[in-house]
Amino acid sequence: MMNEAHVHLVVNHLPMVGVLFGFLVLISGYIIKNRQVRNTALGIFVFSALTSIAAFYTGEGAEEVVGNIPGVSETLLHDHEEYAGLFFTTILILGGVSLATLFLEYRKSVFTKYALSLVILLAIISMMISKYVGTSGGEIRHSEIRYDADVIQFDKDDDRDDN
Repeated sequence: MMNEAHVHLVVNHLPMVGVLFGFLVLISGYIIKNRQVRNTALGIFVFSALTSIAAFYTGEGAEEVVGNIPGVSETLLHDHEEYAGLFFTTILILGGVSLATLFLEYRKSVFTKYALSLVILLAIISMMISKYVGTSGGEIRHSEIRYDADVIQFDKDDDRDDN
């Protein structure tokens, strides 16, 4: 049986990878001038927004599980939670604007090109924030990727040199 931390680890990658993949598909659709490819990207953004709901709401339970593990920093948990909240908000907006853009595309609206420009902007912002969400989440249990990892390693090497 999976605990909430395990469920969070399973679903949290979907929105982050989804927004990157959706952006690449969207740019490809622009390059090859294919409306169906662009619409596929919009669908990926909607899917990513939906998966972010699961990732966000399993985060609290994951925090309770890992918060009791020795060596887990409350500061790192807090930082991750802050970035996750910001990412959650931006990806939900991206998903909503993508859904609206699909509707505009279906209606063959003159506003579709403006909506697509907004989607690109929101996707770039979401990708930038997702980098911080992923890194801050990884830092909670992976000390080797923390900003102080080199210092920690250097200290260990110093101890060996003294012997």
